[in-house]
Order: sequence, then C-alpha cells, then structure tokens
Amino acid sequence: MRETSNTAHRGVILVTGGSRGIGAAICELAAREGYDVCINYRNNEQQAQAVAEKVRSHGRKALTVQADIADAAQISDMFRKTDLDLGALTALVNNAGTSGYIGRVDAISAPDLQAIFALNVVGSFLCCGEAVRRMSTRHGGNGGSIVNMSSAAARLGAAGRNVHYAASKRALEALTFGLAQEVADEGIRVNTVSPGVIDTDIHTRERLAQIGPQLPMKRPGTAIEAAASVMWLLSPAASYVSGTNLGVSGAR
Repeated sequence: MRETSNTAHRGVILVTGGSRGIGAAICELAAREGYDVCINYRNNEQQAQAVAEKVRSHGRKALTVQADIADAAQISDMFRKTDLDLGALTALVNNAGTSGYIGRVDAISAPDLQAIFALNVVGSFLCCGEAVRRMSTRHGGNGGSIVNMSSAAARLGAAGRNVHYAASKRALEALTFGLAQEVADEGIRVNTVSPGVIDTDIHTRERLAQIGPQLPMKRPGTAIEAAASVMWLLSPAASYVSGTNLGVSGAR
C-alpha cells in the first residue's frame, strides 16, 4: 500500500550504487525522511526498480538511472537526468564501489588496480564535482550535503586480502576532508561514513558466519545501521559537522 507522506520535502538525493545493500537502505530511509531519490545502478534494473517502489511507498518520487560510475560521460548524463526529473540536487551519497580482487599486493595486476581506483576514487571525485557545481552558493546553488562511503578497511589495512581496496577508501577520506574545506563557506558539508563488517551481499554467508563471533559486538552490523548514520550526517542535527569520518564498525 502506498503511503501518503506527512514529512516535509527535504529535497533531492542521489545515491550511487543504490540498488542493493547499504545503498538501498539509504534510499529507503531518505524517502522516509522526505527526500525524492535518484537510485543509481550499474547492472540490475530489477533490484533498482524494487528500491524505487519502496521509495514511492513513502510518498516520494523515485528515479532509477543506469550508469557506470567508472565512466565520466555516464556520470554526467546521470546528473542531468536527475536535474530534469527530480529538480535541484540537495544531497549526494557516493556509495558505489567495489572490493575488487581478493589477494595479496604481490598478486594484483595493473588492470585490477586501475578498475578499483576508477570506480572507488575517480568516480567519486567526478560525482562530487557534479554535485558541487549544482549545490554550491558560488555556482548559484542553495547548498547541500555530500557523504562519501569509505570503510573500516582504510584504517585496518586489509592485509593479505585487499590492501588495494583499503588504499582506495583512504583516498576517498582525503577527498572528504579536502573538499569539505574547499566548500565550507559555500553551503556544502562533506563527510565520510566508514562501515565495518556489514551484513550485505558483498560478504558471503560463510565469511559472515566466520567473522561475526570474532567482532567486539559478536555480530556484523546491518545495512540500516550504516544508512542511519548517513542520514544523520545529512540532517540539520549535523549542521556543524563537516570534514569528519564517522565509523560504524561496532568498536572494531
């Protein structure tokens, strides 16, 4: 049943990688809190449409856009479609990413490295640029907020598994801090959320069962727990929070 939203309209949010996992949870929570939502996906249109229906069930507009965040032209097209269909952008969540090849540094190839940095780092930089050109008061915008999704791996290093992924996320954290300073007086706040082990399909059931009891809280986190942290950073309650990295890793 479609709900009629009693929540004030908070603007337009674009969530990259919004069709599953933490991204899908962000999209639904954003709709509950009054956002119209652009749901970016790369491959699975059916999943994206399912998320869009959840957004609409909360009385908000939903737009699904297929775009590879490793491709600059597709990023530009995605933002233009959002402008046309939903209106002025007020929030961006850079959630799309890949963990890439699993293995040691001495086993990874140049193409593997280029692919992971193209998506996790270059794509996020380009999305931030598109958002700033729309939201910054310097460019005639009304301000807004950006959240970049990092990982506890950036701090822990992920040795023996995916140091390359950890390095890409550390670069994203540098982007957050530097950009936050650039646009602090232009009405834009920029922050990072760094989830730890979260129960999504990025991990196999076997890995979650194995690592869960070893975590300080004896369980992985949930997508909703990570998404709620994102929504707090986007909210007026975090109006003086910018350039920070919020860990959602259960004391790990």
